[in-house]
Amino acid sequence: MSHSLFRRPLLAALPLAAALAGRPVRAEGELLKVQKHIFTTKDFKLVSGTVMPEVTIAYETYGTPAPDGRNGVLLTHGYTSSQHMAGRYGEKDGAEGSWDGLVGPGKAIDTDRLFVVSSNMLGSSYGSTNPAFTNPATGKPYGPDFPDITLVDIVNAQKALLDHLGVKHLVAVAGPSFGGYQAYQWGVSYPDFMDGLVPVVSAPKGSGGEAAVKSLVDFLAKDPNWNGGWYYDKGGIRGILTEMRVATLKRYGIDEQLAGKFPDKAAREAEIVERAESWAKVFDGNSLVVLRKASVRFDVEKDIAKIKAKVLYVLSRTDKLFPPTIAPDVMAKLKAAGVNADYFEIDSDFGHSASGLDAAKWAPRLKAFMATLQNRS
Repeated sequence: MSHSLFRRPLLAALPLAAALAGRPVRAEGELLKVQKHIFTTKDFKLVSGTVMPEVTIAYETYGTPAPDGRNGVLLTHGYTSSQHMAGRYGEKDGAEGSWDGLVGPGKAIDTDRLFVVSSNMLGSSYGSTNPAFTNPATGKPYGPDFPDITLVDIVNAQKALLDHLGVKHLVAVAGPSFGGYQAYQWGVSYPDFMDGLVPVVSAPKGSGGEAAVKSLVDFLAKDPNWNGGWYYDKGGIRGILTEMRVATLKRYGIDEQLAGKFPDKAAREAEIVERAESWAKVFDGNSLVVLRKASVRFDVEKDIAKIKAKVLYVLSRTDKLFPPTIAPDVMAKLKAAGVNADYFEIDSDFGHSASGLDAAKWAPRLKAFMATLQNRS
């Protein structure tokens, strides 16, 4: 079975014209003029049985789909990040995607050969249906009434998107952190649909339990505008979100990232706060709660034997969230379940952010892994 990895079809032969609108162009190995796209589906049924009248998924694409729809790669993003994982929205000065060092012409995930789809999660705040969206039943934001979703629901929404794009088969699903959860869930939910999984700085099971959800809600409730999550007409909760984001960025390793550019501690702190404020203007507090619930309830360990894809499991030497000490146990469970799995550790000082910031340190390993997938059936 061919995945058409090395086929570069003529544009006129492509069945996916919608996906090619605004197709990125190559310039010195870069993807420029990346565009945002929206997919909407009706009557989306959740695992809970709840039917959402309409679900929107925001996404980006990089590269060209093969006529047989079998050269796809799905990128899955982290808890508080977005689908902008490669390329730039504008020219040279455009915002760079978080995995830009890994995805593009000639890179580890080679967009000269592969059609890459990067999907915003259901429940996230970068264009997909989330608690800030209007609830058709009330005409007001869903807010705390947004239905509980699971990793299965998130993956099922992505599957609907891929079906819409004409993607028949994925060469790989790859992503960091919460994106790694999604990769593992894809391997269990649709074991025959992909050849490889690349869960990065992640694990096959969530942690923290319901106590982590309560802790998050209690923290957000410190904002005077919280109002039980109904803050949309009260000015929002940017203050507490900024405070939370500063702490998150530091836990992810931003001090180490910025030390060279901002050696002065005060200047570095000001930069971190500015970045946190920019994020807090976009991300919805209830989205944090919805996605946290999904993450702590996530567990594919009991179904891990369903995975048929090859796995490249990647952690970072300095990550505090998913430290390398968890690797032996995860790898033992994968191997015991008969999963073909390899492990790689990024020798990085950038902690949880290593997969993007230190892309060069693991890009060769990822490229080699992707090359092994081309002949799988």
